[in-house]
Amino acid sequence: MSALKGHPKGLYLIFATSTAERFSYYGMRAIFILFLTQALLFDKEAAASIYGSYTGLVYLTPLIGGYIADKYWGIRRSVFWGAMMMAVGQFLMFMSASTLNNTGLAHWLMYGGLGFLILGNGCFKPTVSSLVGQLYEPGDKRLDAAYTIFYMGVNVGSFAAPLICGYLGDTGDPHDFKWGFLAAGIMTLFTVVLFETQKNKYLFSPSGEPIGIIPDAKREKKEDKAGHISHPKMDTRTKVRNAVIITILTAVLLSFFGYIFSGDWISVGIFTACIVFPVLILLDGSLTKIERSRIFVIYIVAFFVIFFWAAYEQAGASLTLFASEQTNRDILGWEMPASWFQSFNPLFVVVLAYIMPGVWSFLNKRKMEPASPTKQAIGLLLLSLGYLFICFGVKDVVPGVKVSMIWLTGLYFIHTMGEIALSPIGLSMVNKLSPLRFASLMMGIWYLSTATANKFAGMLSGLYPEDGKVKTILGYQIATMYDFFMVFVVMSGVASLILFLLSKKLQKMMHGVE
Repeated sequence: MSALKGHPKGLYLIFATSTAERFSYYGMRAIFILFLTQALLFDKEAAASIYGSYTGLVYLTPLIGGYIADKYWGIRRSVFWGAMMMAVGQFLMFMSASTLNNTGLAHWLMYGGLGFLILGNGCFKPTVSSLVGQLYEPGDKRLDAAYTIFYMGVNVGSFAAPLICGYLGDTGDPHDFKWGFLAAGIMTLFTVVLFETQKNKYLFSPSGEPIGIIPDAKREKKEDKAGHISHPKMDTRTKVRNAVIITILTAVLLSFFGYIFSGDWISVGIFTACIVFPVLILLDGSLTKIERSRIFVIYIVAFFVIFFWAAYEQAGASLTLFASEQTNRDILGWEMPASWFQSFNPLFVVVLAYIMPGVWSFLNKRKMEPASPTKQAIGLLLLSLGYLFICFGVKDVVPGVKVSMIWLTGLYFIHTMGEIALSPIGLSMVNKLSPLRFASLMMGIWYLSTATANKFAGMLSGLYPEDGKVKTILGYQIATMYDFFMVFVVMSGVASLILFLLSKKLQKMMHGVE
């Protein structure tokens, strides 16, 4: 397909690097909730909370990692150290699963492994994403297609990971989980070797200069000086005012969320950061009026994206439990591992990601391509329809009866169509709307919405129906899987409608960026 051709060779190095790194992440994630419930013997609600905290923090730390990359390290160094820390994390998970007879030690090794995975991902994820945009000239029409290709690489790894790690770890024997974690660790080391040996060969800007070495903030200063471009600067009085505002805002939010979440400090930290850091960037005195307007677009879309990922990320928690307990996985006498369902989505992504660049290119040539905010709204609508589909499958099903795999497979296919319309386009939008000096940091802000969504997803997973427990949300009682899935139908459907209504206004605020 022509839309997939004519891209810099560096894109395909990033493609391969992301494939290997996402194998690591999704391989571990595919078996993590099962490891918690079957090996470490957490109950479902506690396991969902740990899962949500982990995936939430995984997407929170890119904010810190993006700042460090922009100001001090540069992208290449951040990618290297990020991958190394993730490798350590995976091997600690392997050690945890190897010491199940010592419950206390297994728990501490697991928490240590999660810590390294969280920190490593923070350095790796925002930087490798922003690296894609630096391969192209500003305004290059191929950028949406480039991020879709990048996203295809992410999902090649996501497809293979649950199959291999699930096959090795999800055997029914709790002691076998360690082999799944080991496979994920080995692939992380491969990521390091691949990137370090090939980066100097392929990572160049359109002008032929190496990219990712100099921190973006320093690079923009150098370019602005050469082009005699200046940005407004903050005086001491403004800096003091901003510090006071941020301090008061942080204190108020910590108190508020501390009361709401009563001691769950991970939730408190994630939800506080989700507000404080975006405000901090808006208070930056170097922003022009147009830059601030474009950043507002990122924030508004990111808010609605929270509802997408909160529903979508049920794949690693409640939907895995549903696959394990309430889905008929028998194929000609062989029972497919529940973790394998998590390969369905990336398989569909790889297929659809091959098609969609051509679709966007076709529509663009005819001046019919939807703006980025509209594509996000379409993604949310498709997510709602996916949950509506499975609602038909579980409605009136009596306890103890397992449903056909068709329903869960259909949900994943519809969700994948929504993901393709939303996620890679969102990454491209952030790259196009962000000032260069904030490139990785703004990518971190974008992932901050995903952090909030993942923690929210863990909380929603806790609503999964269990015998003997009455669960409610906003007065709505959840007694069956139908009740549970309808929560996501309504949540994502309402978010989609509102974003559709706002799309025209958001397009104007983008000031010519498409």
